[in-house]
Amino acid sequence: MRRLKTGSSMSKGTLFDKVWELHTVSTLPSGQTQLLIGLHLIHEVTSPQAFAMLRERGLKVLFPERTVATVDHIVPTTNQARPFADTLAEEMMQALEQNCQENGITFHNIGSGNQGIVHVIAPEQGLTQPGMTIACGDSHTSTHGAFGAIAFGIGTSQVRDVLASQTLALSKLKVRKIEVNGILKPGVYAKDVILHIIRTLGVKGGVGYAYEYAGTTFEQMNMEERMTVCNMSIEGGARCGYINPDQVTYQYLKGKDFAPKGADWEKAVAWWESIKSDADAEYDDVVVFDAAEIPPTVTWGITPGQGIGVNQLVPSAEQLAEEDRQIAQEAYIYMDLAPGQPIQGTKVDVCFIGSCTNGRISDLREAAKVAKGRQVAEGVKAFVVPGSERVKQQAEAEGLDKIFEAAGFEWREPGCSMCLAMNPDKLQGQQLSASSSNRNFKGRQGSASGRTLLMSPAMVAAAAVKGEVFDVRELLN
Repeated sequence: MRRLKTGSSMSKGTLFDKVWELHTVSTLPSGQTQLLIGLHLIHEVTSPQAFAMLRERGLKVLFPERTVATVDHIVPTTNQARPFADTLAEEMMQALEQNCQENGITFHNIGSGNQGIVHVIAPEQGLTQPGMTIACGDSHTSTHGAFGAIAFGIGTSQVRDVLASQTLALSKLKVRKIEVNGILKPGVYAKDVILHIIRTLGVKGGVGYAYEYAGTTFEQMNMEERMTVCNMSIEGGARCGYINPDQVTYQYLKGKDFAPKGADWEKAVAWWESIKSDADAEYDDVVVFDAAEIPPTVTWGITPGQGIGVNQLVPSAEQLAEEDRQIAQEAYIYMDLAPGQPIQGTKVDVCFIGSCTNGRISDLREAAKVAKGRQVAEGVKAFVVPGSERVKQQAEAEGLDKIFEAAGFEWREPGCSMCLAMNPDKLQGQQLSASSSNRNFKGRQGSASGRTLLMSPAMVAAAAVKGEVFDVRELLN
């Protein structure tokens, strides 16, 4: 990594600055901006309390047509019959159904053909568009920045604020440009790129920043790969991450359910072009990476920043920055990994492919290439959870489900699944999971002592068939 610039009076002429300015309603006495939110996405976990707060104050949802709901976190991925076996999940489900019905909010329920993980369904329907402000009570809302939108994960009280006023009180961010140039080597994916960035800049490196991803590597990525990168901006401490819209963006959006049509399309594209960061835009910070130096990356610890190349050794505390040593010591104990130990060859118990990071059709295609003609290793539980009902339908039309099942993977219904385990998909005891999701925190996947290694879907498939962490490049040759 090279740092080209650090510190300035404040960014100017970036997409972030333009979108922020266009959506500013007023400056509040606190100095914060009252920002108009163009699209509000809700799900069953963070919305019930927000609706209850509205009812207590006798308030209505101000612009119900700007809110879209789905169910994803708590849905079972095997038996989806109602009522759900988990009574709390059923209560959350009923609350969402009732709240949407009472307030005239569009709800994509199970079986509608449009249900799925909130950050998968909005892009695939064309709800997410360049130049928008988007909010959702979910930390990985930064996903939508792949389209050149400014998208924030928010808390429950802020969900209430958006429902009631369609605005948020926010402090303006600095803008860091993260440039990655060159061609990724075979077996290296978008997931490796973002894990490498977080590993280098740190999990707190982005605090107070919006990340603008730029450079030839991102230009070559498809929209689903760009979403993977933007999705994990939050794991690097950034409040949001985005990529300037281009022909790849427009090609993806064209013809989608909610994309502009006819003459409106041409007008929209012209406007989207105008909000891109100017050629002479000023940034608060600029860092540059070389794509050729990025290996297939695996996390070894208990934060997404504790990552290494698949062929590298677990670092010793002495090799790390002083501020990273304490959490490294904690990670060695929790993960039962020793400094100097190769990560490759680490035995896995569970392999999970899915999540808002890597549950899209291109993710499943890459994993299927690795699984095809091979068998899940004995003693390993491996399963694939499509990100939405549309992804599931597409995958089945392509026969990917049959490839996975023939290899010994379970093929499931759409949902968040084991990414955060607010449903029946949980690790047991000290099981070690190879996961294509976004967080490897202690207890994240449903067991207080369960352990998670984050990696790309292709790497998860490689781990499944080998029974251990394995360099996917050896299976692709």
